[in-house]
Amino acid sequence: MESQDQSISAEEIALYDRQIRLWGFKAQEKLRSANILLITFKALANEVAKNLVLAGIGSLTIIDDAIVTEEDLGAQFFLTQDSLGHNRAQAAAPAIRAMNPRVQLHVETENVATKPPDFFAQFDVTIATELDFSMCTTINAACRIAGRSFYAAGLHGFYGFVFADLIQHDFVIERAKSNIPSATQETPTRSIINITTKKENEKIIEMVTKREVYSPLLLANTSPLPEDFTRLPRRRKQVTPLLSCLRALWEFQKLSGGRIPTFHHHDLELFTKLSREVHQELKLDISTLDSAFLRNFLQNLGSELSPVAAFLGGSLAQDVINVLSAREQPLQNLLLFDGEKSVAPTYPLHPFFPPELVNAMPAVPPAPSAIPMNGHPGMGPL
Repeated sequence: MESQDQSISAEEIALYDRQIRLWGFKAQEKLRSANILLITFKALANEVAKNLVLAGIGSLTIIDDAIVTEEDLGAQFFLTQDSLGHNRAQAAAPAIRAMNPRVQLHVETENVATKPPDFFAQFDVTIATELDFSMCTTINAACRIAGRSFYAAGLHGFYGFVFADLIQHDFVIERAKSNIPSATQETPTRSIINITTKKENEKIIEMVTKREVYSPLLLANTSPLPEDFTRLPRRRKQVTPLLSCLRALWEFQKLSGGRIPTFHHHDLELFTKLSREVHQELKLDISTLDSAFLRNFLQNLGSELSPVAAFLGGSLAQDVINVLSAREQPLQNLLLFDGEKSVAPTYPLHPFFPPELVNAMPAVPPAPSAIPMNGHPGMGPL
């Protein structure tokens, strides 16, 4: 165990004893000095806040301009019947403070869209939940400029996602020393930058410092799947159609001012078209994107289920804790959850060109005005 950090009081040691034994004093010290921003305080954010506050972060700022409605009471445990008509974040604040009075809690009731880019620079991590795609990418860009970590997450009934952009993140793992030399480049995004050793109970332990490089949501959303997921038919069929539906939803929001699809004929037609286009762009078998899944996904949009919120919120909060403590492998970079099948695959989405495209590019001369500037090919003006 690491040497005791004197800045952590005896009372805190007693309060956080179990987690200090898990990740050490230095990691706990990093947590207690972290400033976290949490945007939109619905069911998913409730779970994130609960886990981070109990872990002992330094401060949590919640921003939400919505008023509590009857729908909010169904899956949000910080609210009561008396909360109706009050600001959602302000109504939840007393219960959050009661969980851990040591954590500084700040509440802002403005719309996050009114915040300037430099607003996000004051936070170590920004977690944007239940926002449309354009707002997420705007906040992601502001965090990147400030060199701050960004997460986006959303809940749609039985389905949900967590996206991470940590820009560049170094972390340390401990493992038994191997006789086989470590590869410097483990994956296209992960490299080993340093290895030190220590002796523990007659065993040689390696302290391996790794570095993960990330892509912003705007690029990840149009990036191909790694070849490992598409090369073999069996692997292609294992890729959840939720990935295509989520991307189609984001594209639909870009085209419709941020709203989600309804069951009107035009919306159904457009969403189905976008889903199939995305599925083919990802080189997936069209047979895995059937009408039943499309219907289920659309029926779940905008709804909240407590068990799904608990899983996603817990996973997101744990990843934030791992990132702040610089221990363990972080999320890279999109986690999807399908509650109907109880699966939670992770896909690393980055703008890496497939080998065949790289080889073809030098042989293809640029075509002037190949794509009409007033819309998408085959779709007419936007």
